[in-house]
Amino acid sequence: MTTGVGTDWQAWQESWDRQQEWYMPDREERFRVMLDMVEALVGPRPRVLDLACGTGSITARLLARFPEATSTGVDLDPALLAIAEGTFADDERVTLVTADLKDPDWPSKLPYDSYDAVLTATALHWLHSEPLAALYGQVAELVRDGGVFMNADHMIDETTPRINAAERAQRHAHMERAKQEGALDWAAWWQVAAEDPVLAGPTARRFEIYGEHADGDTPSAAWHARVLRETGFGEARPVWCSPSDTLLLALK
Repeated sequence: MTTGVGTDWQAWQESWDRQQEWYMPDREERFRVMLDMVEALVGPRPRVLDLACGTGSITARLLARFPEATSTGVDLDPALLAIAEGTFADDERVTLVTADLKDPDWPSKLPYDSYDAVLTATALHWLHSEPLAALYGQVAELVRDGGVFMNADHMIDETTPRINAAERAQRHAHMERAKQEGALDWAAWWQVAAEDPVLAGPTARRFEIYGEHADGDTPSAAWHARVLRETGFGEARPVWCSPSDTLLLALK
């Protein structure tokens, strides 16, 4: 069996970051604001649930900024979890859990019953609105009173179609120029992963699970805020946005 011994996991993390930044040049800014709000609302030693954690992008930035934090990462993607496991293998502050967020029993796999903060980014657009609303209800039960949930993702306001079309055209033109200069897009990155002896097996399994890409929904920030209030949060609103994405914060 091929193992990850000797694999440069940090190089895979950086490769994932570059691929994600091809879509989101302001990705680090949203992470900075997310952690600013963690510090403001729950302090510098939080217990965090990194929801749909992928390679652990949020967890890595959390621990770099708050060395006394702890993180539980939960995901179903075997390839991205392999990178996360390789990255955080010797870090006692990190626990990684394999679970399907569409399985109603996924919270039972977590090591804690409550968290100071639940954080997620560029992941929940894989879900349609109905299962996303159900997930928000489960998240509300996991966040302690006074704790926070934050979701940074594509949130599309359908009441502004001309603005949306112009923004999308401009963004895709920029992406195409970067691709011509050698940037890897989603499909190209996964092709590289599929050719790696350590990640080939996990990559094949992840495509069996997910298919090529999301078929979920991207409702507006107002929808997210309303549903989060309806499912148990006291306050909810955007705390950062770009022309295409929003960081939505909900306070229990």
